[in-house]
Amino acid sequence: MKTLLVPIDFSETSKNAANYAVALAKGIDQSKLVFFHVFNRVSAGADGTPLKTNLEARKQIIEMALNNLVHEIAPMMDVKVVAEEGDSLTESLVRYVKHHGADLVVMGLTGTSRIEQLLMGSNSLNMAHEAICPVLIVPSEAKYSGINNILFATDMKNVKQNTPIQPLRNLLECFKADLHVVNVNSEIHVEITDEYKAEKADLEEMLQGFTPSFYFIRIGDFVDAINTFAADFKIDLILTIPRKHSFMESLFNPSQTKRLLYHTHIPLVAIHD
Repeated sequence: MKTLLVPIDFSETSKNAANYAVALAKGIDQSKLVFFHVFNRVSAGADGTPLKTNLEARKQIIEMALNNLVHEIAPMMDVKVVAEEGDSLTESLVRYVKHHGADLVVMGLTGTSRIEQLLMGSNSLNMAHEAICPVLIVPSEAKYSGINNILFATDMKNVKQNTPIQPLRNLLECFKADLHVVNVNSEIHVEITDEYKAEKADLEEMLQGFTPSFYFIRIGDFVDAINTFAADFKIDLILTIPRKHSFMESLFNPSQTKRLLYHTHIPLVAIHD
């Protein structure tokens, strides 16, 4: 069974991510959905004064709201709702995954304005860096229309050691889409080197059964190259392995994240080695 864990803060963006997760789960055999909300111990009154509230009462109210959302967007599905008290969404999600298990966390980028998204969207990126399980980040304008083409971005270096092949294969098995393996490297001028050919052969062997197509793009700007390729090949999902000390790390710095996640409708999955 594949468990999809969906954080809900009741913003329109998180509801959009929930809609995406619901549609995604319908296409995955024996999938299970969990809607998850974290609430603070202290809330504020109408005048901004902090108020102590009954935690159990708040939990029941939030669970009712989560169940109402389930009834609204997934009326025929068995969705588990979880409301927990906590100060950090990321820490609560990590704890839940460790104790209860999840195969994929599906998150939107919260906030109603562009500035709010840039300030508040860090929860998604923080969770992606935790490496507890794959994280699917759903841009605010993304709509699920099936997953037919997947772009797997890789630096093609030490792929046997650096590619989390089992989580990657598990995701690919769920989606059953055409796989496009893309390497962006401005240093390759005419033909790929013997080193890259060897890495390509290793990755082909690791991805046996998924018939990947390989592309080496000689554009210096990684984000521009990925966006152009995604548009040309009608990509529905981008897979990445964010690692330190590699060009993939640039994907998760603030400026690159803004360009790739806030200026595209294509969801992105972060998988850690």
